[in-house]
Amino acid sequence: MKFSEQIKPISYLKSHAAEIIRDFDNNKNPLIITQNGEAKMVVMDIRSYEQQQETMALLKILALGNQQIEQGKFQDSASFFAEMEQEDQQ
Repeated sequence: MKFSEQIKPISYLKSHAAEIIRDFDNNKNPLIITQNGEAKMVVMDIRSYEQQQETMALLKILALGNQQIEQGKFQDSASFFAEMEQEDQQ
């Protein structure tokens, strides 16, 4: 993906909104909108946004798991399964 091809001024967004929406069917790359030459926002299709949010949620879970391991807040598998077997027997 070439970001240079996906950078447009806000005036382009205002005058081509319908076209931009149609283009998202073929081109899933986000559109970077500038104002006064400075990047101000990103426009993307909803499916890409949802996928990005799911990915971020999974990454947060992994980071939390790694943090808990570093803090010693974990249980080895043998003791976990032994505990589960005891619960099943009760």
